[in-house]
Amino acid sequence: MQPRTEQSAAPARDHDSSFEDRTYRKVILRILPILLLCYMAAYLDRVNIGFAKLDMLEDLQFSNTVYALGASMFFWGYFLFEVPSNLLLHRLGARFWIARIMFTWALVSMAVAFTVPLAQFFGIQSSTMFYTLRFLLGICEAGFFPGVILYLNYWFPTHRQSRVMSGFLLALPISLVIGGMLSGWLMTAMQGVQGLSGWQWMLLIEGLPSIVMAVVVIVCLCDNIDKAKWLSTAEKALLKANLQQDSTGKASRLSEAFLNPRVWLLVLILLTFNTGFYGLAFWMPSIIKSAGITSSLHIGLLTAIPYGVAAVAMLLNARHSNRTGERRLHAAIPAFIGGVGLMLSAYFAHNIVLSVLFLSVAASGILSLMPIYWTLPGTVLSGIAAAAGIGIINSFGNLSGFTGSMITAMAETMTGDINNGTYVLAACLFVSGALIMAIPRSMLGTPSRTPVTTTTGSLTLEKA
Repeated sequence: MQPRTEQSAAPARDHDSSFEDRTYRKVILRILPILLLCYMAAYLDRVNIGFAKLDMLEDLQFSNTVYALGASMFFWGYFLFEVPSNLLLHRLGARFWIARIMFTWALVSMAVAFTVPLAQFFGIQSSTMFYTLRFLLGICEAGFFPGVILYLNYWFPTHRQSRVMSGFLLALPISLVIGGMLSGWLMTAMQGVQGLSGWQWMLLIEGLPSIVMAVVVIVCLCDNIDKAKWLSTAEKALLKANLQQDSTGKASRLSEAFLNPRVWLLVLILLTFNTGFYGLAFWMPSIIKSAGITSSLHIGLLTAIPYGVAAVAMLLNARHSNRTGERRLHAAIPAFIGGVGLMLSAYFAHNIVLSVLFLSVAASGILSLMPIYWTLPGTVLSGIAAAAGIGIINSFGNLSGFTGSMITAMAETMTGDINNGTYVLAACLFVSGALIMAIPRSMLGTPSRTPVTTTTGSLTLEKA
């Protein structure tokens, strides 16, 4: 009889794919709901300025150009502090750093409600105070989104990320659906309460969830696999073995994040499709208002429709991509669909039914490509290179917040029609689709299924 080997002593379940699936399901249920709620809170604070604009401009005597510049100042603060923030998260741990980000951005977002009193206190113009607060908001939030993407790379190999990313990014359309209805209702129901305008109450109330989630992160989140007390030794070993296999051949040095041409291709893709997205997010309430809808509540309800449709489309696209292993077409086709949707929404701008229909098509296209896109950095980078590289991609890519808001503002100023800027946003999505088609096949291949054996103590795991 042959002696009993270490591998034969391992429980049979450790070689069973069902054990792997159960382990990842356990991780998803533990961390994904927290991250989803955090991102929902983040997006309430990020895009509610688009609803505040409906009444804020008149109260503060701001022009559309002042608003557009203020809205875009967020992204300059975000851009400058993105990479340093992500490196600090990698060094200090996700739990502390994500909680810090959420708490500080909530305070600054709420402070925007008191732009005029703060301007008087510091002896500056209200517009300057508005720019300053938006810039500070960008600094405070810098690192949150790429930090979460990096954090997910600490847990999941590349081939498992598309469905996880879609689950996390589901927060985006949900928050825009809820945010639209909630913002419209708050601006109507709270108007004049305690002497404050409805838009001020909206900013104050919608800042509170971020403070709550900062506490939840500190209490419930853990930094990495080793610190997860809710995982067994076998589960930890499995997760780390899969990550070790997945990191083979990836850039891992800090300098490689800055010099890798594929990183800069990803920057260009994000810059172009996010220009379309942020232009849509910031100006959709105004686009709907230009079609003849005057009630803030009704505008909020109508903006919820495109994002509700987009949530379903995003999940279906990510699921199909995950099942087939194909990424290029699952990202490029939605970009082209989004561009067509934006063009048609502008063309039929004065027909509210057709306008909302094509805005739904546009939102579905833009949001459907996002989960697929955010699996790509993990195919190129790992370790400290991933921390810096994802920060670089997101920081440069989010300058699209500036381009997206300014394109629409400039088009309205030059032509008198807010919808003319929408054609430019559509062109950006077509460029994004073309760039996606140029991605090398080596970044899009299906994962290797070569068996890998990893020994941890007396436990041996095999990845088939």
